[in-house]
Amino acid sequence: MKIDILTLFPEMFPAVLSAGVIGRAAERGLLEFSVTDIRDFTADKHRKADDYPFGGGAGQLMTAQPIMDAMRALGEEPAARRLYLSPRGRLLDLALAEELSRETRLILLCGHYEGVDQRALDAFTFEEVSIGDYVLTGGEIAAMALIDACCRLVPGVLGSEESHREESIYSGLLEYPQYTRPASYEGMDVPEVLLSGNHREIELWNFEQALRLTAARRPEMLHAWIDAHYATLDKQKKRIADKILAGVP
Repeated sequence: MKIDILTLFPEMFPAVLSAGVIGRAAERGLLEFSVTDIRDFTADKHRKADDYPFGGGAGQLMTAQPIMDAMRALGEEPAARRLYLSPRGRLLDLALAEELSRETRLILLCGHYEGVDQRALDAFTFEEVSIGDYVLTGGEIAAMALIDACCRLVPGVLGSEESHREESIYSGLLEYPQYTRPASYEGMDVPEVLLSGNHREIELWNFEQALRLTAARRPEMLHAWIDAHYATLDKQKKRIADKILAGVP
């Protein structure tokens, strides 16, 4: 997968794109990143890339000219999916992350100030994507979140093809608590069942804890998971689920 990033602040990206899982995947050729400084394409001699909006309103907008010229400089790529990071866009969730992970090329436009001249978005048919119902000072952090969320789903990026399926959110339940050595630390002990070596008891404990956490923090997620999976549970897990559901509105 190739990802092009258009931004006014290219200096924000190198550390993120070269570190950890994403950086190692890029080194192995699974991912390719290119960061374009939009200011390099402005016709303004002072490298200005924003102006006041017509019709009034607070703040300034990124102008169409440097964005459109930067897009043209990327070359014709009909298969590229163009995304503008915007609080008014489609919410980035698991379904969208998986969808994007199957693309061969993404072009991400990072907005700033009060947004972007609509003509730039229309000219290149940008889709708008949001990472949540809040406003950031710019689209750069949102772009980083999108990159991390979808790139880790690209085959080969993670060490195990199934590992992301077992994680919180992806399994449909929040993740159960986990512990490592030592078994006792500053008076806090690891739950005894996890030290027992009884794999079935550990599995049931993990299942119950995942249900309890999901019930407490995301009850709507729990109900959706139960609707989809209850019929496939064995008798022991059904008893656990029934006990927890009895206390969930």
